[in-house]
Amino acid sequence: MEKPDKNNQAYEPVVPAAMNIAEVTWKAVILGIIISVVFGVANAYLGLKFGMTVSASIPAAVISMAVLRLLYKSNVTVLENNIVQTIGSAGESLAAGIIFTIPAFFIWSANQELAAAGYFHEISKTHIFWLSILGGTLGILLMIPLRKYLVHKEHGNLRFPEGTACAEIIVAGDEGGGKAKLVFSGIGIGALFQVLYDMLRVWPQTPGHDFKGFLKGGTIGMDATPALLGVGYIIGPRISALMLSGAVLGYLGIGPLLAYIGAQVPDLVLTPATFPISEMNPAQLRNFYIKYLGVGAVAIGGFISLIKSFPVILSSFSKGFGQLIGRRVSEEAPPRTDRDLPMKWVLLGVAGVVIAIWLLPGTELHFLGAVLAVLFGFFFVVVAARIVGIVGSSSSPVSGMTIATLLVTCMILLYFGVEGVEGMVTAMSVGAIVCIAVCMSGDIAQDLKTGYLLGATPFRQQLTEFIGLVFPAMAMGFTVFYMNEAFGFVEGATSRQPLLAPQANVMATVIQGIMNANLPWEPIIVGGFIAVAVELLGISSLPFAIGLYLPLSLSTPIMTGGLVALVVKKYTSREKYKDKNLAGVLFASGLVAGGALVGVAVAFMIGGWAGYADFYDGHQGMLESLSGSYGPWVALTAFGLMTLLLARLAFRGTIRK
Repeated sequence: MEKPDKNNQAYEPVVPAAMNIAEVTWKAVILGIIISVVFGVANAYLGLKFGMTVSASIPAAVISMAVLRLLYKSNVTVLENNIVQTIGSAGESLAAGIIFTIPAFFIWSANQELAAAGYFHEISKTHIFWLSILGGTLGILLMIPLRKYLVHKEHGNLRFPEGTACAEIIVAGDEGGGKAKLVFSGIGIGALFQVLYDMLRVWPQTPGHDFKGFLKGGTIGMDATPALLGVGYIIGPRISALMLSGAVLGYLGIGPLLAYIGAQVPDLVLTPATFPISEMNPAQLRNFYIKYLGVGAVAIGGFISLIKSFPVILSSFSKGFGQLIGRRVSEEAPPRTDRDLPMKWVLLGVAGVVIAIWLLPGTELHFLGAVLAVLFGFFFVVVAARIVGIVGSSSSPVSGMTIATLLVTCMILLYFGVEGVEGMVTAMSVGAIVCIAVCMSGDIAQDLKTGYLLGATPFRQQLTEFIGLVFPAMAMGFTVFYMNEAFGFVEGATSRQPLLAPQANVMATVIQGIMNANLPWEPIIVGGFIAVAVELLGISSLPFAIGLYLPLSLSTPIMTGGLVALVVKKYTSREKYKDKNLAGVLFASGLVAGGALVGVAVAFMIGGWAGYADFYDGHQGMLESLSGSYGPWVALTAFGLMTLLLARLAFRGTIRK
């Protein structure tokens, strides 16, 4: 495929503007919807449990080529494959916006102090659906006027890494069978692994050990899951190591230090705890102290990532806004590859979203909330669309933008006398709409870049993006509700190990503290200064902060996947690394999807089948798995074999040139 022209000369796409070939077809739309829902639900589980999602664009493109080629032989066009990945990738982006924010409502509902104070507000599946639709629609519509500038005029200057990679994969369509085999193999193996340990409880989920004497208060362990192994390979060794470093500081540094202080002063009680530190186990030390250090570190890390992007933000906003208000209507009809949705429909759509936000019941989003949601949504959509063009979707500071939105929103609401429960719900609803809009704008920006390189029709992509939004939005409410009923999002919400939903917990804590003036500021501020110290070392603090917030057992398997990626890169020639690394990424993506989908199935079974719930609860402990006292060794052995398989497939580079 022709490389971007850095001199901004005319670019000739794969399918010229004068050529009309099949693009939006029923087979492409239906397959895209299936992929969108599957990867959306899988990423919702992944984000709720581990605090991160993985891109669905490349797997969607690969699956599309394999399935359509299998069913329709050679009667498939590159533009049909492009529509499949456009629709399919939307579910993952929507899931990110949902899991960063929506669990906050469930976290508040599970808080006994808030319940005692009369807090009984509960969000419904319908509310989640409409927040998804409104936020996603806002993000898509606001990105449309920016397409010509960001994708077309800035061609060669903005890389849009995921969008460019998808275009290259779709063009290399004759390789689809081998690539798709890797994805489907990963899905099958990851699902089987997850069935054995999570559904049938053959071995324990998290082999671990709490120190009793030396390093008392510390803990080690591993959540030996294929999904986390795959995540580690995809994000690479550097980010994995940063996450592990935060976990090591928290659970092998600060935890033992707190336990030592408690041993020296046996009756010492420090808020927010209500009993002595000397009586706490590592899990309680995390819940009362280390968690709040993580809250401060994640909040400041998000802000710092936002500040680092500030020059880009200013440039993006000024250029994007100038492009938005400076567009002139040309009398000459634009070519097929330059036709967007008409501006009048975009403006009417935005106006409709504003009215719908204003009228949306049950979320306290009245006129002030609607204005704040649209203003912040507009600003950060412009920002995010350019940032993903420079560094990609995975590095876009979405959580930082959302936290900034929440803080400013809280201050404005307090100024107008909106506080307490009403203020909390309003602020979080604004944050949810903005976060979803930002995530969806980044996704459609990448998709439009893919379409530009291939020669797609922009307005068709823009319309099908709405299809990719609607169907996973229907599934998100059910998924989040079942996850909450089965596991909960805070310690003690159920008898089972909770899904920690780190970003949502941070946002819930910040809003609750500001609105009710009961935030434990000291550990949060200390956590913020830890993040600042990490930044002063020249290291990105956000992945470090997430590692500090999450248990150590989640960072160790991610680091394992990162080490596999490091070894593959180190011992593979530069000429062969691209194909071999892609082989590993595709298999790892399958592991993530397969493991996450079974995790969702487990939650649905716990919620809908009392007999299975009893079985699951009866085999949660390390020594209560079906493999008994050998369970931890069985778990580590199985995880080790999975790691070797990932390494072997990555080294083999089964993709032919």
